[in-house]
This record gives sequence, structure tokens and C-alpha cells, in this order.
Amino acid sequence: MAAPHRTHRHTINPLPDPPPVTEAMARAHARYWRFNLVLIVVLMLIGFVVSFVVPLSARTLGAVRFAGFSLPFYMGAQGAILSYLLLIVVYIVLMQRADAALQRALEAGAQDDLAGRADR
Repeated sequence: MAAPHRTHRHTINPLPDPPPVTEAMARAHARYWRFNLVLIVVLMLIGFVVSFVVPLSARTLGAVRFAGFSLPFYMGAQGAILSYLLLIVVYIVLMQRADAALQRALEAGAQDDLAGRADR
């Protein structure tokens, strides 16, 4: 029978404390995640419309022509796939911009934090 493993409170290599989060950094993160969630909801709604609303309303949309074909036929044949690819590209581009904005905000917050420490 093996001896029970005991965890000691004081380890040889304790984990470092997380860096302090300023109010500006917290606001930047909140804006980032709010934008991310809103973007995901909007893109998912567009995907829902492409996947379910267009096929369910195929009879009424049958008269609408796109690229020489009826809209429901076109969406079923290739339009839905192209729409999904476009949604992915839009998500990538907008999230890269949001990532860059968050990085700028974090760097500005770090600079402000360093300037505040130098003033003390």
C-alpha cells in the first residue's frame, strides 16, 4: 500500500502572484469581451438565417433570382458555403482588429502604470 500524498502549504517553488489589474485594463477587457460576444451573436444569427430561414421560405423566395438561379437553389448549391466562409473571414478580420485595440490599451495602461510609479 502506498503512502498517502500530503500537500504542504509552503512549497519550494511557490507560484508567482498575478500582475495587478488597473481600472483601465479592466475596462479594456470588458469592452473586448462585450465586442466578442456581440460579434459572435450577430454572426450566428446570420448563419441561422442562411441555414434555416432561407430553406424554410424556399417557396416564397423561389421567384427571387441570384446569379441566374432561384435564390433557394443557389443557397443550397453553393451560397450557404460561401456565406459561412465569409462569416469566418469577417470574424477573423474583426477579432484581429479587436486584439490590436486591446493590446494598445494594455500597453497604454502599462505605460501609465509605470509613469504613476515613477511619480511616487
